[in-house]
Amino acid sequence: MDVDWEGHARRLADAVVRPESRWWKPIASTPRHLFVPRWWERGPAGRVVRDGAADVQAWWESAYADTTLVTRLGPVHADHAEPGQVAVPGTRPTSSSTLPSLVVTMYRYAVLADGCATLVTTGTGYGTALACHRLGETLVTSVDVDDYLVAAATERLRAVGLHPHTAVGDVTQELPGAFDRIVSTVAVRPVPLSWLHALRPGGRLVTTIAGTRLILVADKTPDGGARGFIAPNGASFMAARHGTDYDDTAHPPLWEAADGAGESVSTSRYPLLYVPDSWAVWSMLDLELPGIEHHSQKSDGGGRTITMVHPDGSWARAEADGRLHPPTVHQGGPRRLWDALEDIRDRLNTVGELPVYGSKVTITPDGEATLSRGRWSATL
Repeated sequence: MDVDWEGHARRLADAVVRPESRWWKPIASTPRHLFVPRWWERGPAGRVVRDGAADVQAWWESAYADTTLVTRLGPVHADHAEPGQVAVPGTRPTSSSTLPSLVVTMYRYAVLADGCATLVTTGTGYGTALACHRLGETLVTSVDVDDYLVAAATERLRAVGLHPHTAVGDVTQELPGAFDRIVSTVAVRPVPLSWLHALRPGGRLVTTIAGTRLILVADKTPDGGARGFIAPNGASFMAARHGTDYDDTAHPPLWEAADGAGESVSTSRYPLLYVPDSWAVWSMLDLELPGIEHHSQKSDGGGRTITMVHPDGSWARAEADGRLHPPTVHQGGPRRLWDALEDIRDRLNTVGELPVYGSKVTITPDGEATLSRGRWSATL
């Protein structure tokens, strides 16, 4: 077995940060493979369980690459699945080891200064280990809603000589202490009121807004609220869950309704766009109409169909024979989802950008968060 994990970790550190960065040593000193002994890897038949000990070369290549490794699908952790087991199609990831560069990005936005008592979300424990190396284990608290994740991470942290405070709990509820920094690598919406209560005066929170690709950075204000900004770069995290799995999303009849003719049929002004392919458009649309689900399907003849559904029963289906052909759009339900999308694309084409990235954030003491830039604003 290749035991030179230090060499792999150093190469990962070189790939993620500059040598003089204060994050180089934490990455180079942390055996990431020990935190991800098994993971779900995407394959031709779907996601399949990979066992590191059974294929050490693949283990090193995956663990020491700057990539996210999915460790839990639905209620099934890779640790508890049989090697080679294929996941049920459509099962959503519920935990992962975030790519190291993104963990560091979140910590940099948090400005983890010496002496900062910091709460982080647990996952595999790898991000917790980086925070411990940077701050010292006594200043780090790591929380996750899943008791197995916390137990496994605690054991693996101890195996590498780290003993932060770990706790099982819903990160959106009451937190176990008071903190100078809260860094969540799960997405939330709205910002939990408990975070404002747990933040010390002048403390900073960093998270992403669920349903968007927006990193929110905010400092606690004297009135008990917070002010900050949406980072100029985006990030994608799983939404915070409150149990073993996420609640069901769109009900099947909504997708079935989207196969119909609809109450409105039109020709789009723009070529087809699968919204998740454009993070800025996706974020803007979800701020205005949260909860839309998206689906893309290609036909054997080269055509493509984009479908959007909303829990209120609204839906849109756009079909085109080729990328540059104007699609035919069918819409139904109480709202016109494709019209809302085209309004956003009108703004993008007219102004050249969307106001979401770089916007200001104001959070009131009762937790209401408003994003604003120029004359545009949106309240979570």
